[in-house]
Amino acid sequence: MSEYFSNNEKCVEFPKDIRWGGNVTCIYCNCLKVYTLNGKNKRFKCADCKKQFSVIKGTIFENSPIPLSTWFCVIYSVITKTKSISSVQLASDIEVTQSTAWFMLHGIRYMLMENAIKNKLNAVVQCDETYVGGKNKNRHWNKKVFNSQGRSFKDKTPVFGIYQQAEYDIIERPHKLIPNKTVREKVITQHPILICKVVPDTKAKTLKPLIFRTVEIESTIVTDEYKVYRMLDDWYDHKSVNHKQHRHATDGDSSNGVENAWSQFKRTIFGTFHNVSRKYLERYTNEFQFGFNGRHLKKGELFKSAFENVNRRLTLKELINKGNYEEFKIAC
Repeated sequence: MSEYFSNNEKCVEFPKDIRWGGNVTCIYCNCLKVYTLNGKNKRFKCADCKKQFSVIKGTIFENSPIPLSTWFCVIYSVITKTKSISSVQLASDIEVTQSTAWFMLHGIRYMLMENAIKNKLNAVVQCDETYVGGKNKNRHWNKKVFNSQGRSFKDKTPVFGIYQQAEYDIIERPHKLIPNKTVREKVITQHPILICKVVPDTKAKTLKPLIFRTVEIESTIVTDEYKVYRMLDDWYDHKSVNHKQHRHATDGDSSNGVENAWSQFKRTIFGTFHNVSRKYLERYTNEFQFGFNGRHLKKGELFKSAFENVNRRLTLKELINKGNYEEFKIAC
């Protein structure tokens, strides 16, 4: 990665092609007539509004003293590592302060935030919730939270997940080594899709709109025995797996896919970040969701897809603003 983006010209051309596809458009008035100015740093000038801009204007790279080559290496490292990377480790790797590395990582997570899904999920969909936070048994005696067992979120933050199972076809093909013999092979036609959302609680009035906006009516939904999911019976082919009775599937359908995703998500938090606040948990779920849904892509394709939403900028003021956090909690 560092060899490919070894000079500034390559670093500028890559986001330029992603943003405009070779035809530069004014970011202020969307005018198609744009001039390229001479100078050390490539800049453009709109023929209509006369404003100047660069290829990194309006992105997370704007006004950053960190070179683009370093930014690209950090993005590649974040999206290709199985359990991401902490700000302390990143600061050591690229020789910046921990606060700078922390801000860079949150900017990248903001860029990785996927847009609203174009098509609703269908076929077989699994729904489940998880609770992110420390365990009571690991707390000091004067910091224990009473009545925090089970689905209580006194000391935890609930995250709701919707997981569409992979679809595949079974084909019969000749054996690669043994002549006159055939084998049956599973060919994936639709890779699994995961959608994560931090929610204020797990009540029916909170989860119902999320499910209706994401899953097509009359699809098959598999959940656990949580009573909130009973409201799905009227609109979906709802199958409930009773884990209390040590059952793991109903008519061959289970919720193991989404539970596997939660296992990976918590291993990432516990093993890499150790502690995640409620305020920023949504950004960590964005990063995990992007990596989970892109597991089948090659590293080059995954890196390119990370720049699909490069037209986003996150300032430090916006990141640490408490007012935005209050609005975020209400919106959830």
